[in-house]
Amino acid sequence: MAEGLRASIRQRAPIPLEAELACAPGELLALVGPSGSGKSTLLRCIAGLHTAEGGSIDCNGESWFDADASINHPVQARRIGFVFQSYALFPHLSALENVAAALGGLTFAERTARARELLARVHLDGLEDRKPAALSGGQQQRVAVARALARDPSVLLLDEPFSAVDQVTRRKLQQELARLRAHLNIPMLLVTHDLDEARMLADRMVILHRGRTLQAGTPDEVMTRPQSAAIARLVGLHNLFEGTLVQDGGGLKLEWLGHRLEVAIIAGNTGDRVSWVIPPEGVLLHRRERPSRGEAENPVSGSVQDCLRLGPFTQIRLVPDGGGEPLAFSVPTHVAERNGIAPGAAARVTLLAESIHLMPWETPDRPEHD
Repeated sequence: MAEGLRASIRQRAPIPLEAELACAPGELLALVGPSGSGKSTLLRCIAGLHTAEGGSIDCNGESWFDADASINHPVQARRIGFVFQSYALFPHLSALENVAAALGGLTFAERTARARELLARVHLDGLEDRKPAALSGGQQQRVAVARALARDPSVLLLDEPFSAVDQVTRRKLQQELARLRAHLNIPMLLVTHDLDEARMLADRMVILHRGRTLQAGTPDEVMTRPQSAAIARLVGLHNLFEGTLVQDGGGLKLEWLGHRLEVAIIAGNTGDRVSWVIPPEGVLLHRRERPSRGEAENPVSGSVQDCLRLGPFTQIRLVPDGGGEPLAFSVPTHVAERNGIAPGAAARVTLLAESIHLMPWETPDRPEHD
């Protein structure tokens, strides 16, 4: 695509990178991965704050960096809006002055008027004269966003922008970003460790691990249909198991702990070992007093290992009768109570065929987490 941002970055040190991404105008792309996976370094390469050994970066058809062609535009030529994790505000300047400092080519009066307009856009009217020390963490973050937008950027980069604030403020700022981005027709890249945040805010997400791009797609695609067991672990999917493909009734089924499971999308050969995953929403609890819908679809009996009530929902881990790792899912708390869910209780669930996702089998090599 000519419009938007494209980056292909390669380097061996200080953090190895072999990553690719593309982000269209108006799209918010989340970069997700454990510490040391290269997320922030990738952002710094795009901004021109770090020069990689190889690769290229293009924005709206203009080459910002091309190692083979010896092209490397400086930071000021890239029109980047960057919101740092620490906000990086000038402590001796007011909110208004911090934003105005990013405005060039205007008279003092024009800079002041534009800075006031941008601060109003992030709901800081009346706080223009306060210095960073007199602002809350959330207010400082909004000043940083206003300053990033002051340059009329071609790309907006956000490096863990909500990590330094409390949970309530974090949710408010996430909502503000969601509203603000509706009016921005530029590529936006968000580095985050929070998968819920990525799922809530991003149009697409890229999974990075040890500097490599493992998978890109919509949050739902990545979270429910990871391309490998390693990615499933990186995104925190608990219902990750191993099985074997078998012939049954003229077609392939998934054999797991003595069960022969129907799978909506299945391909391979008899005897193939596979990894498979099912999201919690694909596990349905059968009602105790009468069979629930899906009784005939992949029923699994077991005993409740533990259950944890979290307000209106209860998290359950069910150990199948065949043993092995437990199935994790949740139900409304009133459903758990009505069905007598308690540690040691017998229960029965359905595994929805359309929710089971098969992946190539791989040696269990659990990647490190933060």
